[in-house]
Amino acid sequence: MERQGTLGHLAALVTILIWGTTFISTKLLLTVFQPVEILFFRFLIGFFALLLICPRRLTGTGRRQELTFAAAGLCGICLYYLLENIALTYTFASNVGVMISISPFFTAMLSHFVIKDGEKLRGQFFIGFAVAMTGICLISFNGARLELNPIGDLLAVLAAFVWACYAVLTKRISSFGQPILLTTRRVFLYGMLFMLPTLFFFDFQWGFARFADPKNLFQILFLGLGASALCFVTWNFAVQVLGAIKTSLYIYMVPVITAVASVLVLHERVTPLACVGIVLTLTGLLLSERRTTAKEGKTNGLPE
Repeated sequence: MERQGTLGHLAALVTILIWGTTFISTKLLLTVFQPVEILFFRFLIGFFALLLICPRRLTGTGRRQELTFAAAGLCGICLYYLLENIALTYTFASNVGVMISISPFFTAMLSHFVIKDGEKLRGQFFIGFAVAMTGICLISFNGARLELNPIGDLLAVLAAFVWACYAVLTKRISSFGQPILLTTRRVFLYGMLFMLPTLFFFDFQWGFARFADPKNLFQILFLGLGASALCFVTWNFAVQVLGAIKTSLYIYMVPVITAVASVLVLHERVTPLACVGIVLTLTGLLLSERRTTAKEGKTNGLPE
């Protein structure tokens, strides 16, 4: 099963590499789209992409399983992105980046106390968390104004907690024995259904003429096909193989990838402080992942 574990880490890494660069597409699209429009269109495209790839229906699900799918759609598709976008209207992006990175800590706590036979936390996890968060703070607040905003920061922390709930629900969904493509598509469907009432409050417009611009079309397709359809499948696969905690640790890498992408694509300058932050973040990831648990490795058939 060592090969499967390697594939799980690779899937998580690919997912984070793409998610860490989505800020560029989102930033470009925000000039002509509302945040909620980007969110709805990307998951609509992702849903139909998964339907095209695997058109067969998801069968054999009971009421409890459907409730789990619905809860995952509410948390990971609807609430997380809405809370994150609303938080950005109240506080700085750097604040949101740091608050969202707390998600692995929430995931670890929920997994430890909620999932039966879940991971047994060790001190090294908390040391790695502290080191990684120090690095993320250095990256996020490098050259930025450090100013707390109670409403925006609280919404960002809530978004991090909601994503942790999604991670735990994904772990539970993986135990259903259903194909990942089909379960991910079902979660997308529930997420969009929960999102529909919010469209009326955020001035949603279909405005298909905006897609006539090749740049807009490319960016929304990247978000829909890459960051949604592909990444949620690979993320869910990683959670199934590695567990909720180990997979969530890769979230620490998002600010690192964003910083590198800013240099390569936007030609921004990397300061020595940011470099120290990158090193600390990666060190914290390695410390947390190295001996996070003994129990889940046995549960998943992976080496400790």
